[in-house]
Amino acid sequence: MAVINTTRRLTGKIISTDIESVNGLDTVEGYIPVRTEATPGALKEYYELMLAKQKQETALEVSHKAASDEARQAEWNFHNAVLAMKESIRGQFGPDSHAAQAVGYKKKSEYKRRSRTVKVSMESA
Repeated sequence: MAVINTTRRLTGKIISTDIESVNGLDTVEGYIPVRTEATPGALKEYYELMLAKQKQETALEVSHKAASDEARQAEWNFHNAVLAMKESIRGQFGPDSHAAQAVGYKKKSEYKRRSRTVKVSMESA
């Protein structure tokens, strides 16, 4: 017998086939199960438990997505506030100040100036 991997999710097709099988059991007369988990009452309990856990999973997914959206928005709010602070520092103290350097900018005087390149024209005589 093949090894069953219970760590993977069942497909929707398998689940709906199982539900149809349980619903079809109602039409069978004289069914006497040997295994306790195969009784109609146990099947109904497993079905209701499955629905409750799926509902719980959906609720947790929704709250996870909402928390993720709120965290993303908070990150952007923080980032935009830092950018506003940096612009304010530059405007108040200037681009060549120690304050601008303290918040992450490079001082304007520390940039290398571009060197001129002399273009030599090659004229032949």
